[in-house]
Amino acid sequence: QVQLVESGGGLVQAGGSLRLSCAASGRTNSSIAMAWFRQAPGKEREFVAYISRGGLTTIYADSVKGRFTISRDNAQNTVFLQMNSLKPEDTAVYHCARREPSSRNYADPRAYVDWGQGTQVTVSS
Repeated sequence: QVQLVESGGGLVQAGGSLRLSCAASGRTNSSIAMAWFRQAPGKEREFVAYISRGGLTTIYADSVKGRFTISRDNAQNTVFLQMNSLKPEDTAVYHCARREPSSRNYADPRAYVDWGQGTQVTVSS
């Protein structure tokens, strides 16, 4: 079993930046794709960013493209999400997720088998 722990969330003004981290422990396998999702109150969980097992492929939701960057350090079993030019609509709990081999689309939460507890990001206007 794999445990995922997110950190780095907080309160920031619009236009500011935050860097989220997701540390994996347990029976980790660094050669697994990972993603970040977010969930705002009263809304469904939303795909944010995806990174392939080797880090060569990254995919972003249109709403964060050009502002967020996903990266990974496989030696440290850690995935990052650099968030710049934050907007109030980015306010949500951010979760990292570890994908299992699946035919489901990368943006489908059902393609991910392990989830972290989430870290709160609040952007004030």
